[in-house]
Amino acid sequence: MDMIKLAKEIIDSRRLSEAEDLSFFEDCDLDDLLRGADMIRAHFNGDKVDLCTIINARSGKCGENCKYCAQSVHYKTNCEVYDFLDEEEILNNARENYKAGVDRFAIVTSGRALSGEEFEKCLRSFKLIRKECPGLCLCASLGLLSREQFEALKNAGVSRIHNNIETSPSFFPSICTSHTIKDKLNTIENARLAGLDVCSGGIFGLGESFKQRIEMALTLSKIDVVSIPINVLIAIKGTPLEGMPHLEEDEILRSIAMFKYINPAANVRLAGGRILVDKAGKRAFNSGASASITGNMLTTSGYTIESDRRMLSSMHRELAKAAN
Repeated sequence: MDMIKLAKEIIDSRRLSEAEDLSFFEDCDLDDLLRGADMIRAHFNGDKVDLCTIINARSGKCGENCKYCAQSVHYKTNCEVYDFLDEEEILNNARENYKAGVDRFAIVTSGRALSGEEFEKCLRSFKLIRKECPGLCLCASLGLLSREQFEALKNAGVSRIHNNIETSPSFFPSICTSHTIKDKLNTIENARLAGLDVCSGGIFGLGESFKQRIEMALTLSKIDVVSIPINVLIAIKGTPLEGMPHLEEDEILRSIAMFKYINPAANVRLAGGRILVDKAGKRAFNSGASASITGNMLTTSGYTIESDRRMLSSMHRELAKAAN
């Protein structure tokens, strides 16, 4: 397969689908694949990089059994455990990130679904942030919520919902049995019906095949997501996947580029595990990625806002201005 030719066809409006044999992604020339993905990125996303930050507002005590997750009560890990943070602490965190030049901020919580008084505190937190940081775009990652909850979040100033599908439909039962990928997709539909943009991606390196990564990318292409966070597993001691080896850098880049070919308009966003790509993920920004979470992740360390700004400046990339 001529990957440069295919990239030009995608730029000219061709879209890949499950009706095609896409197995060529697994063994095509890597340099051409990455160059083609970068062409697609340049056309659809330009040279601006969308940075976002998150706060882990409720940690641990999750009753779900996702095999990769340090926050599950089913596994003995060193994960921090605390209830929903004070509203003022969340506001201060948002304010600091906003002053540092990042204009997209997400409140993220552990558990199947935020509810009750904690959900009300979350709404109040978003309203406070909206008042104090009027240019800050707000995102929420709060689990399997109802349409009514998403409508309440939108009224509080949230413009985007994050809910990862994590992996392909065929592999999902191998990593989680306490909920299904259908539950995830129903949640995403609830968010869309409430008028919210959707950010959804997954994790590479859970034991899935490359074919199943293609399946995940195709699944996301059907639900019109605007942002696709790409995590790469860094196995955490105490979880069932603690012995899973790291993916090699070339395989990570091949997978990121493949996602860009299948989801050309979406921002492919570097997230957890970025450390596994050389130079803080720099190569990934030339392989289809056009966005990143900056600062610390949920249960692993990330990169500082300032270090990311320096790296992007060295690549002649600018920070994108988020739009509500």
